[in-house]
Amino acid sequence: MKKVELLSPAGNFEKLKIALSYGADAVYGGVSHFSLRIRSGKEFTYESFKEAIDYTHSLNKKLYVTINGFPFNSQIKLLESHIERIADMKPDALILSTPGAIQLAQKYAPNIDIHLSTQANVMNYLDASFYHDVGVKRIITAREISLKDVEQIKQKIPNLELEVFVHGSMCFAYSGRCLVSAVQMGRVPNRGSCANDCRFEYTLYAGNEEHGSLFRLEEQPDIGTYIFNAKDMNLASHVADILKSGAVDSLKIEGRTKSPYYAGITAKTYRGAIDDFYDGKFDAQKYQAELNTTKNRGFTDAYLIHRPFEKNDTQNYETAMSKGSYEVCGLVAENEEFFMCKYKILPNENVEIVVPLNRSVDEVDNEIGKIVKIDGKFFINFKKILTESGKELESVHSGNLNPIKLPTPLPAFTILRKKIVE
Repeated sequence: MKKVELLSPAGNFEKLKIALSYGADAVYGGVSHFSLRIRSGKEFTYESFKEAIDYTHSLNKKLYVTINGFPFNSQIKLLESHIERIADMKPDALILSTPGAIQLAQKYAPNIDIHLSTQANVMNYLDASFYHDVGVKRIITAREISLKDVEQIKQKIPNLELEVFVHGSMCFAYSGRCLVSAVQMGRVPNRGSCANDCRFEYTLYAGNEEHGSLFRLEEQPDIGTYIFNAKDMNLASHVADILKSGAVDSLKIEGRTKSPYYAGITAKTYRGAIDDFYDGKFDAQKYQAELNTTKNRGFTDAYLIHRPFEKNDTQNYETAMSKGSYEVCGLVAENEEFFMCKYKILPNENVEIVVPLNRSVDEVDNEIGKIVKIDGKFFINFKKILTESGKELESVHSGNLNPIKLPTPLPAFTILRKKIVE
């Protein structure tokens, strides 16, 4: 049986490496041109992006390039040259949103697979068939589609690959087709510069032009004014149902602008869910416990399993702040001898160790610190906090950019984390 692909976001080179080391089969990202995540796209230059593609291929994994913005007439020439330049790097696919961009890709990148972005809002087999007929190899379905509709598309077009989102931020609008940010901030979502205006708190007023009255609408208790603020998608508990359908070729995690911790934990958790399904030991509770450690706006299982009109838990009316149950204290450097502090670490406190996929940790006890196993988990406890130059610190905080010595080498991109005590 062919295993479903796990596809993770690569907002920059570091997060690309983390996602791959924590279990992703493939990653997606791009430079800023025509990518719907301009902020993350600026993390890559053409030169570093080529290096990222080569690095991914060295691991026998895949990289798909986001060129899914909606270009204006004045940008067509730039789009042509951009596609041509990206094609020379030999990525595994181009993610596109428009028929015109597909035509350009077929002209300037004839040997590169085409994936249709979720921005195209494919919801049925008629649209899917049209795109397949014009050369699209894979369709990233709209977030609003149901699993039954995905199954019908696969039945009608069995050679068409189908990719679905299973985790990450949700858009209040229909798969990102929103103008609120453009109207209020002049930042156009479908050109990659969404200001996330849907996350703001709004005060509502009612007015009457005949007698000039204007009054503020009071909210009910516990119903806030974050009227557009969608919770985050989390379909980990339904991975078994999705895989049983046999209709899905790739599970996609959203989040190119999210943290390195998010990239690692989501990849490792969904990797576990996929592998556990095939091994006959699926455990939804385990996956949810791990995903709750990441920053989130509250979770919803969105629309793949349930129709939108059946849902009443998709909005977070209380706050737009993302919360998680753990703080990320550190990230081990690629040299495996040091870590960079991300929060704070004090001497003589236990900090949990999370290693990349298929990597192990040994217990140790020396003058710098010790690593111990408690209830099946590994923890590191520093006796001394030493910088690379040998200076001893009383503590280390996120503002300190000095690499900190580990008591023993740990795998690159190992995460050090601590549970938040409220």
